[in-house]
Amino acid sequence: MRRLILAYCTLLSLGGCQSAYYSMMEKAGVHKRDILADRVEAARDSQQAAKERFKDALERYRSVVQVQGGDLEERHAALDREYRAGEASAKAVRQRIDAVEDVAAALFVEWEGELDQYHNATLRRASAKELERTRKQYKTLLTRMQAAEKRIEPVLSVLRDQALFLKHNLNARAIGALQGEYRSLESNVDQLLRDMQRSIDEADSFVRRLQAPLG
Repeated sequence: MRRLILAYCTLLSLGGCQSAYYSMMEKAGVHKRDILADRVEAARDSQQAAKERFKDALERYRSVVQVQGGDLEERHAALDREYRAGEASAKAVRQRIDAVEDVAAALFVEWEGELDQYHNATLRRASAKELERTRKQYKTLLTRMQAAEKRIEPVLSVLRDQALFLKHNLNARAIGALQGEYRSLESNVDQLLRDMQRSIDEADSFVRRLQAPLG
């Protein structure tokens, strides 16, 4: 039920003020901590999708430049499709990370502000300790998400350049020229996949920690 509320209300938040959105969600019984967990999971899923997309892009590139025969225009179209699909994946990843950053900032401001409301010093210290621990793990998560996201551009750059080159050089010599870029692309994709997996693993760990009971 909570996921249905989140999915519906996310649509409402796209064109409006985030603070009003969070207030509305709070009234519905969905707190910023819940929203952060859902957005981290969504960011993780977008990175998983991007990981699969760029694995496919590398295989497509290999088939275009290393397999003999075939229509050159079709080869160009295949490379162009992979580039555009990769670009869309990159945009989705960036948007998901931005959404995580937004709610995390709001959560930490709220959490810190509420520390002054405690009368029980022991509970206040426990909450402050948990806040610091969550912030630290969040910083690690965000660093890994951003590092993985930055690895996308070098891959897109190669795909973009090769698609443009082939567009105006539809001949066998052009295909031969592209073959030399395969190892470079392969290296970039391999690094991207490793960074994406580290980010995905950290996201899973963060969500488990966020959803664990205090204590």
